[in-house]
Amino acid sequence: MPSYLEKRSIRYPIYALIAITVVLLGLIAMYNWLLGLIGLIVAFLPFFYIFQLERKQRKEMEEYITTLSYRVKKVGEEALMEMPIGIMLINDDYYIEWTNPFLASCFEEDTLVGRSLYDVGESLIPLIKQDVETEIITIHERKFRVIHRPEERLLYFFDVTEQTEIEKLYEDERTVIAIIFLDNYDELTQGMEDQTRSSLNSLVTSILNKWAQENGVFLKRITSERFIAVFNENIMQLLEKGKFSVLDDVRETTSKQNVPLTLSIGVGSGVSSLPELGSLAQSSLDLALGRGGDQVAIKLTNGKVKFYGGKTNPVEKRTRVRARVISHALKELVTESDKVIIMGHKSPDMDAIGASIGIQKVAQMNERDAYIVLNPNDIDTGVQRLLEEIKKHESLFERFVTPEQALELATEDTLLVVVDTHKPSLVIEERLLSKIDHVVVIDHHRRGEDFIQSPLLVYMEPYASSTAELVTELLEYQPKRGKIDMLEATALLAGIIVDTKSFTLRTGARTFDAASYLRGQGADTVLVQKFLKEDVDSYLKRAKLIETVYFYKKGVAIAKGSNTQMIDQILIAQTADTLLTMDGIQASFVISKRSDQTVGISARSLGDVNVQIIMENLGGGGHLTNAATQLTDVTIEEAEERLQTAIHEYTEGRKKE
Repeated sequence: MPSYLEKRSIRYPIYALIAITVVLLGLIAMYNWLLGLIGLIVAFLPFFYIFQLERKQRKEMEEYITTLSYRVKKVGEEALMEMPIGIMLINDDYYIEWTNPFLASCFEEDTLVGRSLYDVGESLIPLIKQDVETEIITIHERKFRVIHRPEERLLYFFDVTEQTEIEKLYEDERTVIAIIFLDNYDELTQGMEDQTRSSLNSLVTSILNKWAQENGVFLKRITSERFIAVFNENIMQLLEKGKFSVLDDVRETTSKQNVPLTLSIGVGSGVSSLPELGSLAQSSLDLALGRGGDQVAIKLTNGKVKFYGGKTNPVEKRTRVRARVISHALKELVTESDKVIIMGHKSPDMDAIGASIGIQKVAQMNERDAYIVLNPNDIDTGVQRLLEEIKKHESLFERFVTPEQALELATEDTLLVVVDTHKPSLVIEERLLSKIDHVVVIDHHRRGEDFIQSPLLVYMEPYASSTAELVTELLEYQPKRGKIDMLEATALLAGIIVDTKSFTLRTGARTFDAASYLRGQGADTVLVQKFLKEDVDSYLKRAKLIETVYFYKKGVAIAKGSNTQMIDQILIAQTADTLLTMDGIQASFVISKRSDQTVGISARSLGDVNVQIIMENLGGGGHLTNAATQLTDVTIEEAEERLQTAIHEYTEGRKKE
């Protein structure tokens, strides 16, 4: 059937033909009226037929348009009323003005007109107030994607229940790979009789197999100390709810057998590639072991890491095999470099300075120049006294350089050694990490999420009392080209004494071995006490902080400074240490302003409270018994409230376990 436009295009030539015919007949009639009359009659018949045909076509067109309009209107009404898409119109006061029947059925109501959204769909209010364009909400156990059109005050509801269920099923069924490692298996089984070792293996294997069967985990032992587990995301959520109780089961069961065996688990999840899952699992395991073991590390796809466990102090390793291997590897790296630059953390303490001096001695023993980065404007009184003594030894003092001088000294072949920290954000000069490719990390803190990228060598032992202890052991395996002089040995011993609180905390047999070695090299304990003397002003500041102490929970003490007084981190830490010596205090937290924008919190514990987990929840870190954090752009009161929340979450979590 010709379209309306086609008919119009035909009509115009006919009108033109009529006009031409009339003009011709008029000219003929002027000369012969009879001939003109005959021509008019002859011309009238076809034109009459044409007009009748056009009239018929116009009528058909009008009928077609009328029918089409009716059908479109009917389809529109049916679509509006019957299509499985909810439509809602509301007014400015969040009252419903109109809905289609489908939406009313979703709310299990006969009609919603005149009802307030606060009564029938309160979850829609935030979406409307915040001008959110689209969001998925739940209505009577069904999921709807709601599209908001604020100009028309219109809401569309698309039922996506099946889609979200399929997505959840996919998420729940995604593969997870975990690597389970027996932390201290080799050391425990050394010298064991075959029967005893077999009994231990059977005990651990039975615990793990029972755990795997109960939770639907595929478990396979791949070496004497390593298992691989495969499960899905749904099972992992259940394991997380149980805080990976298998850690406690193994620890408690083996301790009853007088064999303190612990587990570390690295979990890879969130990706579909199996090789990538395996890589994530191994990386997570390395992180768990770097934090001392007896815990689970789960790397998330957004880069964050979740930890479970870590309730016990790291077990001290009885053998020094690793220390000897690391010492030889460090020697190779030093000899291959043109010079060595050593850097600790900001506001360095005795441990960082002592360890730096020890590494400088390692470089000297291998006939390489070494320089210690230090900001003279960012040191405490104890380190200041040490520097005053170092100034009397020109050969050692000239090895201290400012961050700017260190940047000028650095070349392509320079080796950078970072001591007493592994976090890029805490080093004295972060630009050195970007400029120098060859980096070594030596630290005794538990490994955190933030870590220096791609170091050549990492020596992290959370069991160690201090970085000075680790460096002292490394010195023992270096070439004996030069004897450690009295001041160098004293600086290392001072680092050990400060971090162990005079051999009372985190002290193992190897700590005393290191101290004995340093004493044999001439370390002066009287000089150490001179460095560590406290001035009266600091004592009074500490006393004022202690005056504010109160018990937040049983055995948990909190002290805080004012918003107007700035107190350095060392004094905050000393106050926390002092509180820990008092009766009835199992854990102490001290809050104080460090600068206009920063509030520092120092945390100490006797071991029953894992202050590291609490501080990590606030963005910090440390050890089970010694940790800290810094909060920016908060008041003392806000920091105190956040600390209380973190302590509450920790204690409630332990109760659930």
